[in-house]
Amino acid sequence: MRFINAGESHGKALVAILEGMPSGIKIDIDKINVELARRQSGYGRGGRMKIETDKAEILSGIRDGKTLGSPIAVMVKNADNVNWAKVMDAQSADISSRRLTAVRPGHADYSGCVKYGFSDARNVLERASARETTTRVAVGAIAKQYLEFLDVKIASRVVSIGGVEDKNFYDFKTVYTHESDLNCIDETTEIGMKKAIDSAKLAGDTLGGEVEIIVAGMPAGIGSYVHYDRKLDGKIMGAVGSVQSVKSVSIGQDCSALSGSLSHDEMYINEGKITRKTNRAGGIEGGMSNGEEIVIRAKLKPIPTLMSGLNTVDIISGEQVKSAPERSDVCAVSAGAVVIENVVAFTLMQAIDETLGGDVASEISERMAKLRDKRL
Repeated sequence: MRFINAGESHGKALVAILEGMPSGIKIDIDKINVELARRQSGYGRGGRMKIETDKAEILSGIRDGKTLGSPIAVMVKNADNVNWAKVMDAQSADISSRRLTAVRPGHADYSGCVKYGFSDARNVLERASARETTTRVAVGAIAKQYLEFLDVKIASRVVSIGGVEDKNFYDFKTVYTHESDLNCIDETTEIGMKKAIDSAKLAGDTLGGEVEIIVAGMPAGIGSYVHYDRKLDGKIMGAVGSVQSVKSVSIGQDCSALSGSLSHDEMYINEGKITRKTNRAGGIEGGMSNGEEIVIRAKLKPIPTLMSGLNTVDIISGEQVKSAPERSDVCAVSAGAVVIENVVAFTLMQAIDETLGGDVASEISERMAKLRDKRL
C-alpha cells in the first residue's frame, strides 16, 4: 500500500494516487472534505484560506461509495490558480514575473536551488510549500475511513503555541470530541495562545508549537520487531517527521530522566488478557503496537515566511537583503495537528495492511477480530 502525490502550490491542482486499497471499504467524500476544511481552519491562518475552499474530486478507484481494489485517484483544484495561470503555465510561463531570489531562511529555497540548479526559488517553493499536505490529508481521510471500519480512531490536540502550554493530560474521548478555534482543550490556555498569536501578527512574526495525536482501538501485534523498516514506531516517526515544519517526533512519555522501575508499563492478567495501569510507552513496544492507546507528539517550528522579513542573501546579485513574504499565516500549528493526524492514519493503514494482508474488506475485518481476541 502506497501513495504518490503531485502538484504545485499555485498550479492547476493537487493530485494523489493511492494504490493497494482492498475492495469493499465504504468511502464518503463528505468526510474527505471535512478533513480538508479542518486543515484550512485555525486561529492565525492567512488570507489564502479566504480565497479557496478545498474540495476533493474522486477520479478513479471508487464506485457507488465503495473501493474497487484498483488505484484511487483524488484531485483538489487550486482556486487561486486563476491569479497565477501565466506565472505557472506548463508550456509558456512568464518566468520573469514573481521571481524569488531572496531565499528565505528556514525554507527549502536555498538548498533546493543548489540541488536542482535553479536561479529562481519559485521552482522550489511551489512544491516545498505546505500546500502539498492537502493531498496527504485527502489520502489520510480515506485511511481514516478504513481504520473506522476496523474500529480504530484518531484524534489530535494542540499542546503548546509560542511557549504557551496546556500542561494537562486528557483521555482519548475528551480529545476526540473537543472542538475549538485552536484545538486546545483548556480554554484559559487557548486564550493565552490567541494573545501570543495576535502579538506575533502585530510584530510581523510567526509562531510554532507542539501537537499530540492519540490513536484508540489498535490491537497488539501491528508492526514487527524483525527488521528496522517494519517497526511501527519507525514508520510513524518517519512519516510525521516528513511533514513541513516538524522538527521532532516522540512516542509516549519522555522517560529519559527516569529509572527503569518508573519508566515501563507493568503488566497484569485479567480474564486471560494482559492489562496495564500506565501507558508510558505510548502504545508501542519493540516496534509493535501493544494494545494500549498510541500517543504521538510532534513539535513544529514557526513558519519561515515572516511579514517583517529576515536577513538573507539574493542568490543572483549576492547582496545582503531582507526576505520577502510569500504568505501571511502567523501560526499553522492547529492545521499541522490535522495534517499529522491524517499522515498517521495512512501510516497505520499501511502497517495494518502489511501485517494482516487481504484484498477484500471482509477478509481484513476477520483477521483484525482474531488479533484482537487473542488471549493467554
